[in-house]
Amino acid sequence: MTIFKKAFLGAALLLAVNVSADSTAPQFRELYDLLRTNLTGVSEGDLNRAAVQGLVDQLGPKVTLADDKESPANDTNSPVALKASVFESAFGYLRLGQFGEGADKKLMDAYRQMASTNRLKGLIVDLRYSQGQDYAGAAALADRFFSKEEPLMDWGEGIKKASTKTNALELPITILVNRKTSGAAEAFAAILRQAQMGLIIGTNTAGNAAIAKEFALSTGQRVRVATTPIKLADGKPFPASGLKPDIYVEVNPEDELAWFEDAYKVVGKPTARLASTATNELSAASTNRPRRRLNEAELVRMLRDGLNPDNELGSAARELERAKGIVGDPVLARALDLLKGLTVVQQFRSS
Repeated sequence: MTIFKKAFLGAALLLAVNVSADSTAPQFRELYDLLRTNLTGVSEGDLNRAAVQGLVDQLGPKVTLADDKESPANDTNSPVALKASVFESAFGYLRLGQFGEGADKKLMDAYRQMASTNRLKGLIVDLRYSQGQDYAGAAALADRFFSKEEPLMDWGEGIKKASTKTNALELPITILVNRKTSGAAEAFAAILRQAQMGLIIGTNTAGNAAIAKEFALSTGQRVRVATTPIKLADGKPFPASGLKPDIYVEVNPEDELAWFEDAYKVVGKPTARLASTATNELSAASTNRPRRRLNEAELVRMLRDGLNPDNELGSAARELERAKGIVGDPVLARALDLLKGLTVVQQFRSS
């Protein structure tokens, strides 16, 4: 059932206030009245639904419309997308797609299973595309990494503190994020980063870590509006612009989705923009690929057959990468490289 089919103009106009500060953009009321008066073949109800949908799409997930079954606040039985694997027999990988009830327990169960059969030297928590508003769950999961009582965050119920424990997770951790990382996932990443327990890799997050309030509409539907940002351990509100990663790695959205499904997937000429937040210097980079030198006969043959030597060699190299189990996902690859480097440093210091 569509969540827009009974929305009224009043709700649309209410939500439209200050949607854009761009002085060059048309004014909502002016454009709406013009279309209502002059657009043929479209009823006022159709125009109203389009206006509401446009507003919610532009402001989501800070603004959502939902009926009883669709409300995120009541959806405690939604499935938790969880994936666990181990790279190079030493680096655990945990993906959590939805912060909902019990998510922290499921993730920890997956971690213990990995750790029982592998001697883990580092952990990667992949929160790309992760959503949900369960801030209590985010705090509970973050608490697993603290050995003593420290402030975590405040989501409207007072400051939540970590508990003292002897079994806290003390592995080096990297957290993968992108622009679709939203809500409780952002809060979890912010807690660990502020406590200097983990490095964030990827792009800016959505900036949606906020306390939501529900308002009833005359249709019987409810609108959820992010009214107040959560507060971090230092008492500062979560930034509306989202978290800035410690290591910036921007990937083409289509390629990122492909690698999210299969980290070893062969993608034609993948590139990523890399930067450190310390220097803010960007560079174009691609995964290192083995290359070989062409002799004259091979070059003549390929040109005669209408083949591009660079493309053909690149394709062969990528297939070789996949056969060798080389990670193609630039964000994940950067995390693995970082954890490997930390492992070497720790071994050096302990020797």
